[in-house]
Amino acid sequence: MKMPQQGRDWAELKTEMMTRGAGDAKWRDGKTAVYVFNAGEEIAAIQKEAYTAYMSENGLGPLAFPSLAQMEKDVISMALGLLHGPEGATGSMTSGGTDSITMAIKTARDYARASGKALGRPNIVIPQTAHLAFDKACHLMDIDVRRIAVRTDGTYEADVTAMGEACDADTIMMVGSAPNFPHGIIDPIEALGELATRKGLWLHVDACVGGYFAPFARMNGVPVPAFDFEIPGVHSMSADLHKYGYAAKGASTVLFRSETLYQYMPFDLACWAGAPMKTPTLAGTRPGGAISAAWAVMNFLGIEGYMRLQGQVCATREKIEAGVKRLGFEILGNPILGLVAFTHPEHHAFAIYGEIYRRGWFTSVTKEPPSLHLMLSPKHADVVDEYLSDLEASVAAVAAQSGAAKKADVRYS
Repeated sequence: MKMPQQGRDWAELKTEMMTRGAGDAKWRDGKTAVYVFNAGEEIAAIQKEAYTAYMSENGLGPLAFPSLAQMEKDVISMALGLLHGPEGATGSMTSGGTDSITMAIKTARDYARASGKALGRPNIVIPQTAHLAFDKACHLMDIDVRRIAVRTDGTYEADVTAMGEACDADTIMMVGSAPNFPHGIIDPIEALGELATRKGLWLHVDACVGGYFAPFARMNGVPVPAFDFEIPGVHSMSADLHKYGYAAKGASTVLFRSETLYQYMPFDLACWAGAPMKTPTLAGTRPGGAISAAWAVMNFLGIEGYMRLQGQVCATREKIEAGVKRLGFEILGNPILGLVAFTHPEHHAFAIYGEIYRRGWFTSVTKEPPSLHLMLSPKHADVVDEYLSDLEASVAAVAAQSGAAKKADVRYS
């Protein structure tokens, strides 16, 4: 496309934009279980209004926009209150989970250097189920990634013993997930914390999915294990507001146990002809709307609102689990939040996914082992029966195809 010589009418452009989106995933109808966290039209309206109120303001300039700076401090304070941040804990907002994870690794590396650790080639030790954002960040910083297989007992939890054995003098960080993305399982963070303390290592908890879900699930009576700063060995955490915080994209938080650790994250530079510049993250310009929308949604919902929404998600997950078990699926591990993965002992999950996709559902899959994968939102409470009905039809279609293929094999063998 070339830029038009003359500008076009907005009404015409808006119509074209809506037409282009007609083939996108139907998340507004609840038929998408990845990428979008649909908490309903009321929250969507608040996201948009709060975002546009500060759409032109820039988080790069806290002196110019002290309102944004204070809203960010408020968001971090609320986050630390939920996640047992001790006195002196701090953090920053980022553009998303990858940004938060990247900054946590950069901080751990610089902390290790400043502590006089004689690093050869630094490495991090992570479970096989940890998010690929860790690999991306380490690629940027030339840090080795040591992915360790999870336990073989069907829990899909990190193998703490094996992770400990993989650490050496060049290890700058260990990682646990709360929960991991592939299976929705919370790693044994308490055991990892004890290991990190014993070895003098930095432990990062990736709670991008669960940071703004697990505390409220626990308030609702879900047996959520310790996973945050209440564990002394936890040095840093990542938690996404635009996932189960129901904020506008892109908004995440990266949190640190103390200012002593956090001081290694910001960039404070003056080595050019312009004015000195200090930025907390990689970004220069920081969209003000992402900060203001997060602040607004968190204050609008409050603890009671989040408990209600996360309770709906957990109830939907339980209904999904019961329904897929009736269809012969097996749940991977013991998910307790909003993620669930399930596999079929007779039919390949990817074949079933093809059928459910043809019925209008845009969800996800996990490859180890092959399984169907759902990241549920409050909206899915309205469509769970429709999903299970279409899933049943999808399984039947795959079974019929498999039966036909077997007959063909017999006929021509």
